[in-house]
Amino acid sequence: GDAEKLARVFNNVLKNAINYGTENSTISITAEKSEENVYIYIKNSGAIKREMLDKIFEKFYRADESRNSATGGAGLGLAISKDIITLHGGTIKAESDGTNTIFIISLPIELIKS
Repeated sequence: GDAEKLARVFNNVLKNAINYGTENSTISITAEKSEENVYIYIKNSGAIKREMLDKIFEKFYRADESRNSATGGAGLGLAISKDIITLHGGTIKAESDGTNTIFIISLPIELIKS
């Protein structure tokens, strides 16, 4: 895998968790592996509405409409992250239970071994 591009993914997701999460909350990062994949879970306090979960990976989309490009970026970070993960044969998605948001990144185990 491309270490620089994968680092960009984690930087984007963590920045998102910091910027959109509940102030002074904890961000947890855990990982597990299966026979075929490695899963990385990034969890933070702060909910994303269910109808917005798929849209957050679209270019120029911001779940928090009060942010503009001067204060909240261009709305490209998660779209770029999804492209990078897809190019590496993986997936990225977000889930929210109304209190917390979890980003789940899956990468093929062969990528990690090589």
